[in-house]
Parts: sequence; structure tokens; C-alpha cells
Amino acid sequence: MTALVLASLIAVALLFDFLNGLHDAANSIATIVSTRVLSPRYAVAWAAFFNFIAFLVFGLHVAKTIGTGIVAPSVITDQVIFGALMGAIVWNIVTWLAGIPSSSSHALVGGLVGAGFAHAGWHAVVWNGLSKTIGAIALSPALGFVLALVLVLGVSWAFVHTRPSRVDWLFRRVQFVSASLYSLGHGGNDAQKTMGIIAALLFAHGAIKGDFYIPFWVVLSCQAAMALGTLFGGWRIVRTMGSRITRLSPLQGVCAETAGSITLFLATGMGIPVSTTHTITGAIVGVGAARRTSAVRWNVAKDIVIAWVVTMPAAGAVGAVFYYLFGMVG
Repeated sequence: MTALVLASLIAVALLFDFLNGLHDAANSIATIVSTRVLSPRYAVAWAAFFNFIAFLVFGLHVAKTIGTGIVAPSVITDQVIFGALMGAIVWNIVTWLAGIPSSSSHALVGGLVGAGFAHAGWHAVVWNGLSKTIGAIALSPALGFVLALVLVLGVSWAFVHTRPSRVDWLFRRVQFVSASLYSLGHGGNDAQKTMGIIAALLFAHGAIKGDFYIPFWVVLSCQAAMALGTLFGGWRIVRTMGSRITRLSPLQGVCAETAGSITLFLATGMGIPVSTTHTITGAIVGVGAARRTSAVRWNVAKDIVIAWVVTMPAAGAVGAVFYYLFGMVG
């Protein structure tokens, strides 16, 4: 029975990872689709490939943060993991249906904190790791915004005397590189969150002996689940990210993706589970604001920010509810 419960929870975790890829596909492909460099069909395949191979580039620091740095490993139980995953999954589905680009990462963290709190109170929370994640809510979009703003101003100045048609031709090709890097960063940061959850579950069951680590089969299965989700795409959110915030040219798309990639690479290297949604939104707003502030549809950006603020407590509340539901069924 224990083995069946463990296998079922791993399956739920991989379902979350798939939905994460589905929900956050827009982060990887919105700019390259909105600039019409690639059609949606080819863009998702392109992004899925780089999502999958991300484990070859990055370490597993983010996975270890999720596995041991949000709630104490001693409070991890099947009930806590189920609550955390369902909190994230339910919130992802709600925001996906509404076309709101909320954060799958923060939904998972919120669900984990909510279920952990329901199990053991505030003593369950590892405040150092949680504070880094909460700080990243503000820092990652701000850094994406600033980097994108600086990049688009610098690149525009460098090509000020070049024919617009030539600039467009050049950056349509460069965008293949910037989109690849962003998809790599997305796969590197986001897939590791599910790895951390599964590894924490295995550790709690005694399937991981000695020090906490991430088994290779967990790495491969999580990267594959996320890539598959990306392949199916989240078209409602693509529209919001790609056109409703601001209109993008290939040059602007490259600057937004490059700024987002730099932010994700830095965060992943430091083991901080940031939101790829927050990051690329900040970058897109940055390139739009570089043109003129009126180029950004601030009412859309405001709605997205509200969703960011609500995500962790909402997912936490749902996670706590499912924690208790699991206990009633069990």
C-alpha cells in the first residue's frame, strides 16, 4: 500500500510538472510568436527541446532548495506533499482557464507552505529559504525590467543608422538564440521544483539513503514532463504575454528574452526558485516602456501583478484544504 501511495504521489507530481510546462509555455514562446519569427507549432517544439536538455547545463541547487529549504524535511509526509501539489495544480488550472500568467513556482511554494503549516504550524517553515523566494517575487521582474530597458536602449542606439529592414532581418535570426536561452533557463529553474518535491517524498519514505540528493531518473522524468507540457502549449496565456501587454518587434523580443535569460541563469545558479512568468513579464514591460510609457497596457500589467500577490496565499489555502481532505480519506 505504501509503495502504491508513493507511486501515485510521484504521478501527481509529474502531472504538476506537465501542467507547469503547459501553463508556462507562454514564457518561452510568447515573444518569438508575437514577432512572427516562428509559428506557434514550431515555437513550442523549439522551446520543448531546450526545456528538456536544461539539466545538461545547470546544477540542481533549485531542486535542493525546494526539497529542504521551504519546509523542514522532518515534516514532509505523503499528506503534506499531496496538499502542496494539489494547491499548485488547482491554482494553475484556474489561472490557465482565465488566461492569467500567474506563477507555477510560487503556486507550488504556496501549496507547500500551506500544507506544511496545516501539518505542524509555523515551525514547519524554513524562513531563510522562503524569504529568498518571496524576495524574488519583486526582484526577478525588476531585474528583468531594468536589463531589458538597458538592452533595448543600447541596441537601438547601436543600430540607429542601420536601415530598419536590415535590423528586422538581423534580429529575426538572433531571436532564435535568445528564445533558446530563455527556454533553457525556464527548463533549468522550473523543472527542478518538481524534482525537489519528488526527492523530498523519496527521502521521507527512506528511498534516499544518507544525504539528500536528486536521483537521475527523477531529473530525466521531470525534464521530460515539463517539455511535454510545453509542447502542448498554453495559448490563452501566449496571447496575454505576447500582445496584450505591449507589441513587440524582433529587436525588442531579443532584448526581452536576453534580459529574462540572464535573470533566470543567475537565480538558478544561486538556487533561488524564481518565477519565469514574473521574469519575462518584467522584461516585456521594460522593452515596451523604453519605446514610451503609453506603449505598455498598464491595466493588463496591473492585473498580472495582482495575480502574483494572490498566488502564494491562494495556493497555500488550497494546499491546506487538500491536506485535510487527504487525512479524511486516509
